[in-house]
Amino acid sequence: MPTYTKLPRFQKDFDQLSADDQERFRQAVEKFIEDLKRGQGFRPGLRVRGVQGAPGIYEMTWAPDGRATFHYGEPIQEGEAHVVWRRVGSHAILANA
Repeated sequence: MPTYTKLPRFQKDFDQLSADDQERFRQAVEKFIEDLKRGQGFRPGLRVRGVQGAPGIYEMTWAPDGRATFHYGEPIQEGEAHVVWRRVGSHAILANA
């Protein structure tokens, strides 16, 4: 099972989302985790890709204007991905991925 941590800024961002957006993000994360477990890449609907100009940082789309950024950390469980969630919100978060 993949593991994760959240940077303090991510939690602050998440707390500022509406309840509906928080739920949309949670639903996208369920798909994200399924795809990590499967190990065959991410489904196109999540639009996971690298953040331009920020090597090693990725973005995931969870709503039409909903983005979350993350990077991979040192595995906590051998053979499992460890995701570090960095920011969550609108497209504007990419300025400070």
